[in-house]
Amino acid sequence: MTTAPDASGNYCYRHPDRQSFTLCQRCGRTVCPSCQTQAAVGVHCPECIAEARANGPKRKPILVRASRASTGKPVVTYTLIALTVAIFLLQLIPGSGVTQALVYYPPLTASEPWRMITSAFLHSPSSIFHVGFNMFTLFIFGRVLEIPLGRARFISLYLISALGGSVAVLLIAPGSVVLGASGAIFGVVAAFFVIQRRMGINNRGLLIIVVINLVAGFIPGLNISWQAHVGGLVTGALLALVFLRQRNKTSVIPEVALVALVVAGLIALTLVRIFVL
Repeated sequence: MTTAPDASGNYCYRHPDRQSFTLCQRCGRTVCPSCQTQAAVGVHCPECIAEARANGPKRKPILVRASRASTGKPVVTYTLIALTVAIFLLQLIPGSGVTQALVYYPPLTASEPWRMITSAFLHSPSSIFHVGFNMFTLFIFGRVLEIPLGRARFISLYLISALGGSVAVLLIAPGSVVLGASGAIFGVVAAFFVIQRRMGINNRGLLIIVVINLVAGFIPGLNISWQAHVGGLVTGALLALVFLRQRNKTSVIPEVALVALVVAGLIALTLVRIFVL
């Protein structure tokens, strides 16, 4: 004879009439969907969020208004992963010409500027680890960011960070042939870091991981473009600051204008490097 498990703990501690099976990752109490705040892993309850903010930098909470955030599944994140993996599989087909059609080669920037972004969907056919690591990182951080930011902001963050990585390569290593999503990925991670800091969350562990990955780019023989990493990192952090600055505004026009200004700055740097320097 068995005894039925005690279900008394399966109710939200703030709303005793609401059943839930989700626990706060910090205190372990049961919280219902309306009391949950998405964290890097799992969710946090309102009291733990308030405590983190009280003990951290005195800044306004993030993110954007609920009415402007995405609901449901992180469709953009999954689409980016599926598209990148599909293109990688096409690259493996001998004679497909996919790599040659999309790869970023700085001398072609003036005549085929779209390569500065399309190269982010390519990876070295000889390194499944490269595409696997990048897509795993996107899977982890993309799902966390896309919902609160909204799909339009997230896709803008990803693509503009990819552009920022290519611009950095053009400025610092103009003779390099670069492919990979690392610039875009670093932009997403940088945005996640900046947003967490504004929430008052201690994310020094993430900072250590970012620094280690940046340092790896300087190790001879690894063939890692640290220039793309730095470019994506700076661009992603800048866009996160734009999103944070405009989060309580009733009009999206100033936010769109600031994002357009970031893009215009990247284009200006590209033109200066091509036609002046």
